[in-house]
Amino acid sequence: MPAGLDGGINLLQLAVITFFVARTIILFLGYALDAYLTKRQSDTTLTRSFAGLLGVVKFLIWSLALVIFLDNIGFKVSTMIAGLGIGGIAVAIAAQALLKDFFSYFSIVFDRPFKLGDFIIIGDFMGTVEYIGIKTTRIRSLGGEQLIFSNTDLTDSRVRNYQLMEKRRVLFRLGVTYQTSLEYLKEIPKIIEKIIRNTKETAFDRAHFFSYGDFSLIFEIVYFVLSPDYNRYMDIQQEINFAIKEEFGKRGIEFAYPTQTLFVEKTKTGRA
Repeated sequence: MPAGLDGGINLLQLAVITFFVARTIILFLGYALDAYLTKRQSDTTLTRSFAGLLGVVKFLIWSLALVIFLDNIGFKVSTMIAGLGIGGIAVAIAAQALLKDFFSYFSIVFDRPFKLGDFIIIGDFMGTVEYIGIKTTRIRSLGGEQLIFSNTDLTDSRVRNYQLMEKRRVLFRLGVTYQTSLEYLKEIPKIIEKIIRNTKETAFDRAHFFSYGDFSLIFEIVYFVLSPDYNRYMDIQQEINFAIKEEFGKRGIEFAYPTQTLFVEKTKTGRA
């Protein structure tokens, strides 16, 4: 067999082997990724992130396969790799902030401090997460405007995620007039406890005569709303407040409000 033909066959065999090895590795990674994402079907952010990551991994695998192939057929790739390494360092220094956001993005995706649709608070800002990107995360505030944070800012900040709440603690106080009888004062905690216990998705904690105020006798009440949903939380508070108003009205218990009593003293003036 001629040397040229033999060399061509060897070259073809090397190309085929390199191609199938690289292809097998990519298929295996794709299968492992699909198996992992099957367990998290509802997490669209993770699915989109892994799809992008798989594209980068594919590019790196094919690049490595090409380098190995060129090295095996006699090309001096070490000089080229050294040049690329120096260039890569320069690019990394120039794009340091971008790379920090990029790695913060994967920290958010894998650590999952929040996900799309979660209501979060960062410092003085709050809103619902709408988009998690490679560089920035976008949040829709309660006022309607869109807040844009770099991913590094988020990972370096204290994030409060209200979507992960299992229950909300509610503490409130109410005051009744000083004219309220002792009998009713003793009954008020029981009235409020009964109202809260009869309200769905709540857990009663306590109700006490708290203190003597300037113009009212103050009661302090604590209970929990067993739902992370904010609208449901407000609905339950409203329902309880209506019920307290109704029960107090039936018994003639009056809520206190600031009042002033003026005492006018009449003095007699004599004639000279």
